[in-house]
Amino acid sequence: MSGTTIHIARARTDTGDRLIEAEEPLASLQRRLGGELPGVVAAPALLELIRKARLYGLRFARPIRAQDGAERITAWAEVVPDADGCAISMSNWHVAPLSPAELQKTAERRSSILRQSAELSARLGPEQELLAVESRCVDLADLSSRMELGRGRRWTEFVGLAGAEGGQKQNLHWRLLDGARLTIDGSSRSWTAHLIPLGAAAPGRDGFELHLVADEPPLAEHVPPMVGATRQAMTAALGRELAPVLRQPVARIIANAETIRTQLAGPLAEEYSNYAADIATAGEHLLALIDDLVDLEVVEDEDFSTAPDHIDLADVARRAAGILGMRARERGIGIDAPKPDESAPAVAEFRRVLQILLNLVGNAIRYTPEGSQVWLRVESEGAIARLVVADQGEGLSEDQQTRIFEKFERLGRTGDGGSGLGLYISRRLARAMGGELRVESAPGQGARFILDLPADPEG
Repeated sequence: MSGTTIHIARARTDTGDRLIEAEEPLASLQRRLGGELPGVVAAPALLELIRKARLYGLRFARPIRAQDGAERITAWAEVVPDADGCAISMSNWHVAPLSPAELQKTAERRSSILRQSAELSARLGPEQELLAVESRCVDLADLSSRMELGRGRRWTEFVGLAGAEGGQKQNLHWRLLDGARLTIDGSSRSWTAHLIPLGAAAPGRDGFELHLVADEPPLAEHVPPMVGATRQAMTAALGRELAPVLRQPVARIIANAETIRTQLAGPLAEEYSNYAADIATAGEHLLALIDDLVDLEVVEDEDFSTAPDHIDLADVARRAAGILGMRARERGIGIDAPKPDESAPAVAEFRRVLQILLNLVGNAIRYTPEGSQVWLRVESEGAIARLVVADQGEGLSEDQQTRIFEKFERLGRTGDGGSGLGLYISRRLARAMGGELRVESAPGQGARFILDLPADPEG
């Protein structure tokens, strides 16, 4: 409810800055911000004021601001410390709805944070049926495998859902499942499910993103010694043991930095918001490097193989364009994906093809000029199904085209966060599926990365 109220809401905190008593509307705000009553004060600006009052033993009074995801709240707060904590009074409480642009930005930042924090992510259809699953988490390996084999079934069949059993789980609306607490066979940790609806006109019309986030990081049963280890052994050890341990803490750093940067937790001076942005960027680079090293270990294993399936290259291209659409829009870059009626049937592993395309399209967005275009084109040529990713970047010389698929090759680029492994891994994946990945380019004329895969004779 919008408007200004000239009444006073009283509250009290103890010496641990826990809100032990609160009148409305402060009590409701505390809960909407994820806090409890009693519990630590959830509004960052109010908590800072309380801590200053206790530290200096002085009465403090000033306006505070808070945001709960749908509304912006401003109020005048007066905090008086005493031996038992602080007495608080709030007046001039004003509530204003966030604008559509602010709501959209909040939703996008929440989605970004969830994607970074999740240890299992899945793409769901409109009925919450499983379409694709990705996880590198050790204690979710069994769940991930079962979900992969159960594509087409509703995701809730594979987890324990607090307060719902059997058929009841199949009928729950997605809004009731967003934020639901889960138990998972094979994992001793507690989990929360987060659903991001897709489809602007009707949320969920185009399906959902499912992200499972744990309350605590995984425990490392064994971390192999690194002293005297070869580079290859160290890489393998990182993939097997260290990556699951490192990924969750790094993801939480990114999520917290993004929360600070976007001021979702309260107002912040611009310089501190910029510091938080630097932390988030560095964390994302580290996370990408960890993921690349894990993939490197996988594709270089002599026993590595893929799981071929009947897929549509045009459909995979449209999915990749949708996933990276927000990143492209941030740089003013348009992605021209295959039209809904276009098709290029192929025999390959859906997850690995999507991984290749995310790398190719992500590189195109990163290295093409702002305000330009990236094209995704599909075609069938006899026994070959082909997908082309073309950009308007600087292009590559013949020497660069030869080197670009080498391990750790970054063509002299610095500061872009790349590991030099993405294209090497992508070509290994393409060849493992009986296909090929190559590039055609010339300086000043952009680049065309061409993925060839076996065509589906039944398509």
